[in-house]
Amino acid sequence: MSVLQVPGVANIRDVGGISAGTSRVRDGVLFRSGNLAHLTPEGDEMLRARVRRVVDLRDDSEVSAEPSALHDVPTTRVPLFVGSVASFFAEDFSLAGMYQHLVDDAAPRLIEAIRVIAAGDPTLVHCTVGKDRTGVTVALALSAVGAARDEVVADYALTASQLPQSRTRAVVQYLQARHPDARNAIDLATASPAPLMHEVLAGIEQKHGSIIGYLRTGGLTDAELEALGRALVE
Repeated sequence: MSVLQVPGVANIRDVGGISAGTSRVRDGVLFRSGNLAHLTPEGDEMLRARVRRVVDLRDDSEVSAEPSALHDVPTTRVPLFVGSVASFFAEDFSLAGMYQHLVDDAAPRLIEAIRVIAAGDPTLVHCTVGKDRTGVTVALALSAVGAARDEVVADYALTASQLPQSRTRAVVQYLQARHPDARNAIDLATASPAPLMHEVLAGIEQKHGSIIGYLRTGGLTDAELEALGRALVE
């Protein structure tokens, strides 16, 4: 995987290079990031040279508050959360609980996002900070094509170190003021622990037999799974 420097975009990288059986994930095919609201003109030019499709996993309120500044690249909106982002903080969900919600309740939307990746165009998947919704979506897509588990998890875990420190400080201060009794709010906003993603993927495998079994149960066809492999693996 390669961390990219695109002006105005945090936590952006190309997941190419991750091992997949005897091969590897292609470079320049699957990108992940935080939102594109603060993309500069230089960043816009850089992304348009690399990306042909965007999958935006944010809900309507997030998009209205921070609309994308990327021009002339087709975007598929797939709001992953059933309910608002704010509700997870208000109800003091744990990070594990939020991911379980995604796996259990957002399977059709996760599959819709993966279908865009399977179409084979260089695709950027993003949410607000590129941590949770993006992390689960990308981990599922990579796992479905046989990517090495430790490398998939390492890609997920990298996010915490990629979030701007100024943003993290501001978020922590806001959450401490807004939800002073919450036990999980700061982790929800800032953490990407490797053991948790291991647990999420292992839990899916235990229940469905494999990541592919989970995606098939959710409606992804064998033809679409084969297309995903052709798109992502050299």
